[in-house]
Amino acid sequence: MIRKVLVFLLVVLVIIQFFRPAKNISPADQPNALAKVYPIPADVDTVLQNACYNCHSNNSKYPWYFNIQPSAWFLANHIKDGRRHLNFDEFMAYSKEKQDDKLKDLPDMVEHDEMPLPSYTWIHREARLNEHQKAIVSAWAKQLRAQIKK
Repeated sequence: MIRKVLVFLLVVLVIIQFFRPAKNISPADQPNALAKVYPIPADVDTVLQNACYNCHSNNSKYPWYFNIQPSAWFLANHIKDGRRHLNFDEFMAYSKEKQDDKLKDLPDMVEHDEMPLPSYTWIHREARLNEHQKAIVSAWAKQLRAQIKK
């Protein structure tokens, strides 16, 4: 009986490998990208690239385990949810109120270690933010929010 269950599970694991989610890769030109309208300082951009853009942009970099199910489904859902909350490549398409809300929330999320998610930083050590990185991202978001409000 146990052997039949194990064989069944193995067959299911093999079959689900053929059902892959689509990757989140878009052209380099993103007309609604925040960086198209508001230049991002190099130090802030480095932090955003390492800690944010995989889930909060239209161009994710996929790890090797994205090729294995069911982890690919988990990652695809995680990225979709991240982009639903904030997408830096679609930021300029947001209403002014939504832009303001996102920039208001960003410093709190970073300073209180709500972002990047612990489940992400557990594997992506380069995404762990030190106090200096948190401070520069927070200051940038606050400055940008004030600039956009004008």
